[in-house]
Amino acid sequence: MIAIIDYGMGNLRSVSKALEYLGASYKICTKGKDLVRAKKVILPGVGAFGDAMKEIKTRGFIEPLKDLVARKVKLAGVCLGLHLFFEKSEEAPGVKGLGLFKGKVRAFRSGNVKVPHMGWNDLRICKKHPLLEGIASGDYFYFVHSYYAKPASSAISLATCRYGREIFPAVVGNDHIFATQFHPEKSQDVGLRILKNFIGW
Repeated sequence: MIAIIDYGMGNLRSVSKALEYLGASYKICTKGKDLVRAKKVILPGVGAFGDAMKEIKTRGFIEPLKDLVARKVKLAGVCLGLHLFFEKSEEAPGVKGLGLFKGKVRAFRSGNVKVPHMGWNDLRICKKHPLLEGIASGDYFYFVHSYYAKPASSAISLATCRYGREIFPAVVGNDHIFATQFHPEKSQDVGLRILKNFIGW
């Protein structure tokens, strides 16, 4: 069973419909205790870093998530979900993220592009990963964001994207955590391929 974390914000409908289309069983979890039997977890996200962390804490998700990570249960984050995996964000100074990856989230600084970064953009694959099987450099995905991750180590950067002068991680991950800055559930066939890879991971 794939658990989709519901913290009162996020693209639950589009993620769940994509999983249904791919034939996967899932459960929308509104409290931390609902994650106990999860085999895989998706942390979706649309909204602000500070508000999201407040709700995640209030609904008791932090400790269960850290327990799942310690047990190497497969965990995926989408958009804001990727940001929440990091230690902090310029969007909410003083608010701690989940800290699953070292590093921070920063705002776009280039004056020559519109913010938010919204629309289709292509990736450059940096490293192989099971969830990127069937995905190639030059494939286009759908983005909507004003902030991006700045990992402490480039080792977790699996694919990058260029927007104006900024080159940022579009995909980060390791052997049991994976996150995309773009929305795979809104990225047509290539996005569904990533979700299919996650189901089989």
